[in-house]
Amino acid sequence: MTNDWMLGGVYLLLAMAIVVSALLTRREPIAKLLKMALAWIAIFGAGFVLFAFRDDLTMVGDRLKSEVTGAPIEAGTEVRVPMAIDGHFWVEVEVNGTPVNFLVDSGATMTTIDRQTAEEVGLAVSDRRDQRVRTGNGIVTVSRGRADTLRLGPIERQNMQMHVADEPGLNVIGMNYLSSLSRWGVEGRWLVLEP
Repeated sequence: MTNDWMLGGVYLLLAMAIVVSALLTRREPIAKLLKMALAWIAIFGAGFVLFAFRDDLTMVGDRLKSEVTGAPIEAGTEVRVPMAIDGHFWVEVEVNGTPVNFLVDSGATMTTIDRQTAEEVGLAVSDRRDQRVRTGNGIVTVSRGRADTLRLGPIERQNMQMHVADEPGLNVIGMNYLSSLSRWGVEGRWLVLEP
């Protein structure tokens, strides 16, 4: 640690020596030299700040990109989903390898997918349509289904039980998926998911 500080100090002194010698070799008035010296100090200071905060600036760039595109941020195994303009959290999940848009709904007990999408992704669906569930839009009759894989970024779940509804566009990530995570929650305008 001490050697690293000494090495950093040597580099800093060498950089300062180069700047000072460049300024002294010029035959300029002292005010202009001071102005140039301050400009060089500002340049080195800005470079140091950019270097010191390079990881944080990468995160800021990812966040800005996410705000513009609505795409989640993946940081290691953690997924951060931005709140959409409608106040909900929408995610693209691969069901059996096929991308499907879902609404994340902690009020839904089961992850639900509409019948047409279930057929498109090759979901194993029972023929019985005998279960009735209450949703925010009323009572819906569903079948039971099972996805081989459900992948949201780096988070993958296998053999996931789902409801299959006849209503088109009823694609909801429910508590059976959320409770399989080690941690999930809303932080400000972000939904944070950890496997």
